[in-house]
Amino acid sequence: MLERRLFRALDWQLVGALAMLTAIGLAMIYSATYDPTSGRVGSEFGRQTVAVAIGFAACAICVAIDYRTLADQWRIAFGALSVLLAYTLLFGDEVGGGRRWIDLGPANLQPSEFARAAVALALAAIYTRSPGWPRPARDWFLGGALVAVPFLLIAQEPDLGTAATLLPVYLVVMVFAGLRLRALAAGAIVALLAAPVVWAYGLEDYQRSRIVSFLTPESDPLEAGYQQIQARITVGAGGLTGRGYLQGTQNRYDFLPAAHNDFIFSVLAEEQGFLGVVFTLCLYLFVILRSLRAAQVARDRTGTYLVVGIMAGFSFQVLYSVAMSAGFAPVKGLTLPLLSYGGSSFIATLMGFGLVLNVGMRRFTN
Repeated sequence: MLERRLFRALDWQLVGALAMLTAIGLAMIYSATYDPTSGRVGSEFGRQTVAVAIGFAACAICVAIDYRTLADQWRIAFGALSVLLAYTLLFGDEVGGGRRWIDLGPANLQPSEFARAAVALALAAIYTRSPGWPRPARDWFLGGALVAVPFLLIAQEPDLGTAATLLPVYLVVMVFAGLRLRALAAGAIVALLAAPVVWAYGLEDYQRSRIVSFLTPESDPLEAGYQQIQARITVGAGGLTGRGYLQGTQNRYDFLPAAHNDFIFSVLAEEQGFLGVVFTLCLYLFVILRSLRAAQVARDRTGTYLVVGIMAGFSFQVLYSVAMSAGFAPVKGLTLPLLSYGGSSFIATLMGFGLVLNVGMRRFTN
């Protein structure tokens, strides 16, 4: 049970900002799935509403249990994640040539969405247990191995976009744990040199096609470049104040694919315009900065590493999704956290923020 003094220490400003983003997301999903001819909204809105209720309940549970207790049990969380990812790869529902979801009857579970929080928890635990300096080499290799397992399983689904969100978690926690910047620079050089090999042998044809269409979308405007072009048009159509709620023509006439999911930010830009976009991005910035405050005031290094890891994955996902919608990044199947349709994504995001709130709330405990 939460003590009353801990409850008072909860960051209610952060909770309020998360609730506001959630409300904006629900409104945009309603608009993206609304059919003006029938006056009905798509079933996605109802399912997302249920996911919101589950997400905030999961967030409350993650707040209630001391994060240090959860960190001590990181092996259980990481093992459960690995089993779920392996099960998904072998027996998950196959949609569009990939296996990413587990059929639970009335809903689907996407285990890869929970990988960022599980990896952040594991890294926070292992990098806290070795206080000496220099840090043992086994810690760096163990951390890399912990990231490699879910990364490879998710990439094989295939879902390279979600797998890539694990890399910022690992890199940021390593830097906070004492990795020298010159070592990070050396790794970046190695990655740059390996890029041609990855391009030739590590990417599927459709993945290379997405990158080429990002660079030159006009070369194939009806196929590979279609999503990129329509996303840009939709964002630009909003102007300063937008066309108005439920008045977005790009979405209404199905010019914009996956409007309720991958391109929910484009729907927001068209209907609410530049001012609505700025307001929403300011909310995201507030959430990120407020969460990093929890890392700053954390009682121990476990809390600091946990928060910066979770926020690294969250920030990367927000930046990439916004850049993708604006035409500044290749199209990938990444949701915009808290706004896009996706029950697993929303619940996983709220669980992560539950851990962030947990760390900030317990800054005065022993």
